[in-house]
Amino acid sequence: MARKVLRDDEPDLNKGEVVEGTNFDFDLFIIGAGSGGVRAARFSSNFGAKVGICELPFDPISSETIGGVGGTCVIRGCVPKKILVYGASYGGELEDARNYGWELSDHIDFNWKKLLQKKTDEINRLNGIYKRLLSNAGVKLFEGEGKIAGPNEVEVTQLDGTKLSYTAKHILIATGSRAQRPDIPGQELGITSDEALSLEEFPKRTVILGAGYIAVEFASIWRGMGSDVNLVFRRELPLRGFDDEMRAVVARNLEGRGINLHPRTNLKELIKTDDGIKVITDHGEELIADAVLFATGRAPNSKRLNLEKVGVEVDKSGAIKVDEYSRTNIPSIWAVGDVTNRFNLTPVALMEASLFAKTVFGGESLKPDYNDIPYAVFSIPPLSVVGLSEEDAIEKTNGDVLVFTSTFNPMKNTISGRQEKTIMKLVVDAQTDKVLGASMCGPDAPEIIQGIAIALKCGATKAQFDSTVGIHPSAAEEFVTMRTMTRRVTGGAKPKTSL
Repeated sequence: MARKVLRDDEPDLNKGEVVEGTNFDFDLFIIGAGSGGVRAARFSSNFGAKVGICELPFDPISSETIGGVGGTCVIRGCVPKKILVYGASYGGELEDARNYGWELSDHIDFNWKKLLQKKTDEINRLNGIYKRLLSNAGVKLFEGEGKIAGPNEVEVTQLDGTKLSYTAKHILIATGSRAQRPDIPGQELGITSDEALSLEEFPKRTVILGAGYIAVEFASIWRGMGSDVNLVFRRELPLRGFDDEMRAVVARNLEGRGINLHPRTNLKELIKTDDGIKVITDHGEELIADAVLFATGRAPNSKRLNLEKVGVEVDKSGAIKVDEYSRTNIPSIWAVGDVTNRFNLTPVALMEASLFAKTVFGGESLKPDYNDIPYAVFSIPPLSVVGLSEEDAIEKTNGDVLVFTSTFNPMKNTISGRQEKTIMKLVVDAQTDKVLGASMCGPDAPEIIQGIAIALKCGATKAQFDSTVGIHPSAAEEFVTMRTMTRRVTGGAKPKTSL
């Protein structure tokens, strides 16, 4: 049989091919039915593949043996978190409403358990929808723990302990990641984001360790609902890796909302007392909390997959190593999503899964493009960015970098009296006029940046931004009216920052 002539960078799907005539139970078997796994299953099935998928039993709080169809994002991540952000936002909105003519009682109650039940109802509904999506696509779903038994074999341990074995021409690993705990005395007294989304009682005093998405978002959530919040982090500013100017704005907004920041600080020990959890910092400071949240990172879910059985390579964090097409060093085994620790966002896992299906079963060879991916921190107010930060642009651009910024009091705040500025920023290549990055911290930032991301993906220039007519009155129009340069910076140098 004639073989297709491949481009230099094109994956050879026949590499490691089994003997002709070998029969498999499935064309594709997927371990993990989160966002990436479900997308890969549906798309592959639509291309005519016979697909099986397994997932751990459902529960809002995950463990090594607990999961649920829909994965982290749907069950214990993006979706329930955003529901709580909506709930917390009403706290500030009610305060602001008084100056808009609303006569409200001085005492307004917040019912945590009611919101918690509504949140649980919604994730149960979505869990059912994801199962129906698989069923409607003709995908066979197995509930149980999946492990690699061979290059073309998966073993599924069912809830009753029964082990089933299935063969597949291709195996896809999409098991995601799990929250980690710091190794400090008393760490068992703390919780992760899993438990934070399902607390039976609302914590009136909280300490959060961390400075990433989850830490900042939960600080906003709990403070918006009335909790006394202490945010502890090791750097000078939260959100390391983001644009430094934006990080400073987020820190200022958090403090403006009443959150106590503890920069350049770490936790040393947690001690259980009659009054709550005593939190001791490395500076000797003592805090008392009803809940201590560890938001110190996540680790790939790869330890129980039996990868060593066939020699699938992982890095020191346990992330599965893959090539540009999401293929491991074992030709029949692939991986997408957080378990590969490439760009850990749900939409990115969806992209990787879609392109995997098109590459393996759709007759196209497509690899993910990680340039100009928009993302957001759903703090209150939110931060959203796309493209390069000012620091990254300076480091990666040979010529000069032009920075345009706009800082203003949102129109809504002029009546409510809230002292909270919105800031927008464009980073531009001086030589080509191409917009390299855009960022915004303020109300509706993610909704606005999603549209800006399309422009960056299309290679828009600053002149094209300037020639676009704005919508008035809106915050978004500032992105097309920033005509005065804030500063010009020489590119090609590594910015010095310890923030």
